[in-house]
Amino acid sequence: MASATTDGDDVVLELIDPSAVQNELRPETVTSNPTSGVETWNIGLLLQSPSVKVRANRNSLVEQSAYFRGLLCGSFSESSLAHVSIQWNLEALVHVLQFIHGFQLHITSSNFLLILEAALYFGVERLLLECESWFQRTTLAEGQQIPLDTVIEAWNFGLEQGVGFVPELCKGYLARNFAWVISLSSFPDIPYDLLHSCIEHPLLTLDSERHLCEALLIWLSNNRRSSQCSSDDYKFDILRKVRISLLPLEFAAGLRRDFSQLGEEAICTILDLMKDSFSIILPALVDDKLDNFRIRLTEYSEKISLAGCIHITALFLFLVVLPSDLNMTDKKRMVLSELDNCTANNRYVLGKSLMTMSYKSVREMDISKCPKLHFGSAVKWLLLAFPSLSIFRASYCSQFNIEDLYCLLQKFPMITEVDMTVDASPFLRAKVSVVSASIDKYRVASNTPYAMLEENSLLLNVAKASLENPAMSNISKLTLEGRSDINDLDLLKISALCGSLSYLNIKGCTMVTDTGISKLISKCLHIKSLILSYTSFGKSSVGVLCSDLLLTSNLTEVTDHKYSCTMAFWLQQLHIDGCEGIDQNSISQLMCRTYMLKILMLRETSVTDDALYDFLGSFLESLDVSETMVSMQALTSVVRRNPGIRCLKATGCTKLNRHDKNDLASAVTANYKGYLFELSQHCILEEVAFGWGFSILSVEELVPLSRLRCITICLGASPGHHVLCMLPKMCPLLESVILFFQVISDSIFRSIQESLKNLKVLQLCCCLGDLTSFACKISMPQLRILRLEWVTPWMTNNDLAVLTKNCPNVIEFSLSGCKLLDSASQEIISNGWPGLTFIHLEECGKITLDGVSFLFNCTAIEDLLLRHNGKGIERNFIYEAASKLPLLRKLALDLCDACEGGFDSPSHAERCFLSTVTISRCKSQKCAFDSQTMEAFGSVHKETIVIEWDGKEARTTVVKERLAGYL
Repeated sequence: MASATTDGDDVVLELIDPSAVQNELRPETVTSNPTSGVETWNIGLLLQSPSVKVRANRNSLVEQSAYFRGLLCGSFSESSLAHVSIQWNLEALVHVLQFIHGFQLHITSSNFLLILEAALYFGVERLLLECESWFQRTTLAEGQQIPLDTVIEAWNFGLEQGVGFVPELCKGYLARNFAWVISLSSFPDIPYDLLHSCIEHPLLTLDSERHLCEALLIWLSNNRRSSQCSSDDYKFDILRKVRISLLPLEFAAGLRRDFSQLGEEAICTILDLMKDSFSIILPALVDDKLDNFRIRLTEYSEKISLAGCIHITALFLFLVVLPSDLNMTDKKRMVLSELDNCTANNRYVLGKSLMTMSYKSVREMDISKCPKLHFGSAVKWLLLAFPSLSIFRASYCSQFNIEDLYCLLQKFPMITEVDMTVDASPFLRAKVSVVSASIDKYRVASNTPYAMLEENSLLLNVAKASLENPAMSNISKLTLEGRSDINDLDLLKISALCGSLSYLNIKGCTMVTDTGISKLISKCLHIKSLILSYTSFGKSSVGVLCSDLLLTSNLTEVTDHKYSCTMAFWLQQLHIDGCEGIDQNSISQLMCRTYMLKILMLRETSVTDDALYDFLGSFLESLDVSETMVSMQALTSVVRRNPGIRCLKATGCTKLNRHDKNDLASAVTANYKGYLFELSQHCILEEVAFGWGFSILSVEELVPLSRLRCITICLGASPGHHVLCMLPKMCPLLESVILFFQVISDSIFRSIQESLKNLKVLQLCCCLGDLTSFACKISMPQLRILRLEWVTPWMTNNDLAVLTKNCPNVIEFSLSGCKLLDSASQEIISNGWPGLTFIHLEECGKITLDGVSFLFNCTAIEDLLLRHNGKGIERNFIYEAASKLPLLRKLALDLCDACEGGFDSPSHAERCFLSTVTISRCKSQKCAFDSQTMEAFGSVHKETIVIEWDGKEARTTVVKERLAGYL
């Protein structure tokens, strides 16, 4: 080393990368930088050499670095030298020297730990504070996403080096961003201690308790062999952090398969809360253990989902606004007052008399499938807790009615989206002959702020005020699908309240007329999406859409198209499938004006070739012409003009395979090659539904479909057995495969097992072939929906048991035509798939011969069909099913299975969550076919009794036809 110079202010530092020493890479020349040029150091250039020399200020080093203070001022031999060698990471050390000499550092996620470690080693206190300040700002910054592996590395470093602020900020960051973190594939890499700390953090932010439980189960599944969760104690310790009283019943039921203890405990808790939440929550209040019933909310919460929590009442929302630091006396007084049948006004005053919690960041609330949460008693707590609410979802809540919507729009002026979907009527897609019909109106006591007020007072005043003040509501997206209790007057009020509406879904609203729809459209000039399926949409509404209602000065985009002043021109979504009131001329009139459409649904309409030729749009992404009379030529003309089509459905179109008799030569080409040629030249399809007119003769023709995710092949399509076998291999991204009337075999299932790793939906209906029990042995772990209808007549209980093991995550199951099954099958189904929400069993041997008991163990069933499975179902079964299956909305039975000759109809109070009950009645009929054939296709039905409940009335209808089990 060189001896000290007379200039005591400078010292030459030779910086050596440790990796260069290990590899003996000591270069002959090194880079040299003068102290005065610190700001001009080119770090990129410096790092190209394994060793560099820099001239630094001795006094600055001594003053700001404990390391250099000891080295240059202590008893070390280096203290008198002017040339010192230091081995450290070059990048980090150069950053430290720059900081010591007063230059601003640029800290990033990639160099933070390097700089922090260097600051610790060289004892630069100011740099440590700078690192802490940067990490705090970064972890608290809104919208900032630090890579998860960086957070994990920082956590481990902080613990190893004893840097307290790092672990604290890491767990706080992950807790606040937990909803994002659990969506990452690297989530299972989080150390147990860090995960545990996040869950216990007071700022843990989640959309729902279900998401927390799902995330923990994924983590445990991926770390089952890790030493940190090798014992059951560790597993249950972390799962105990889940508040099971806030889990949806359907999810809790599914837990019973792999976590039976947790699942059973959750189900029992939920069912007990359904019966009497007061007797459970009150002791928790006394013992100061209300946290188990508190919805997780923080200042960072933006979305809250209670969907499927059938036990949730307004009391749970009340606990949200109840301050956690409130003294026990006031807390008990408030809770008891809320539970003590006092008036709505008293509850509201009480809530305002004390300081309550408010979460202004919450924008979205989902209370779908919460039948015990009544709007009148909940709206005040919603208003207190979430004053900035803009999205409100309450689907399948039949206890909510259209008047609740008006109140909601008044109370929450910032609301932009509302979803109040209910189950559609079973008559929507069925042409029926009504034998008799009756209506039983009921009046239910209401706790709403507008209870017992007549329409001609409050509601008409609301509509009148809305007409005078169009800005009364900011709602832009409204979904009222399936609501047969709304009429034209309701549409008039909606049009008055919702002038800014851009999306409207009234699919299946059978009581509204074409006139009512047309008046609403004429008032809501901003509408871009109309979901009008199975309504009375017709000539009047088409006339409004095609009229010049829009002023050029009000258009957001300038265009000189001759139809640009019509609403039809600007529509982006149009669903008019099943609308019988619109004729061919009206459709043609509409098609030639709908230029901007992206989604067009024409299923079961009178659309013609001329209408498709008239359609000049080029932005289509989804098209459905199923069950229409369009030709292949007209369809391909639309495909040619719309290369962006991703979804195409054309099932039941019998005209697609018809051709001009005078042009037989081109018929084959048009039928078999023309369509697929258009696909390969123009479209990258992700979802298709084929029927008549579509035949794939070679594997090469599958190439254009290689990116498919969903495929449906129906009656009339003839892909060929070899092509079906190759389909999974050529389309490995498939998540849904539905086959009707096709020839299948074990080879197809082998191909599915080999290629379709993400298959979620498999439906086989009325398929022929040599399928054997091998199909039950195929592992499909991702499968969620399985329907085997008239394809597995050989199935036994053993086959069924094997099927449940190989497809463990099924939640919807349909089985038909399995004569070898018996009552033991119920237990196999309920044990194998405890989380089922949909069960259809038809012509399945003697499954119900000894009654229905084990199926009740599938406590989350929403849709249940039992037909011709054994004469053992008791008379009170409908009431029993409704009471034991709290989520049950749709039930279909057959009088052939009634052991006492019939079924008792439940009252409005006894129906619980039921919305539809269908009961089929058979008749004996002589037939020339042999008995074996008759057995294969079931009994002949005489009539069907349908009972429907909505928010206002119960309707009983008797029709001649047998209705489909599901829509």
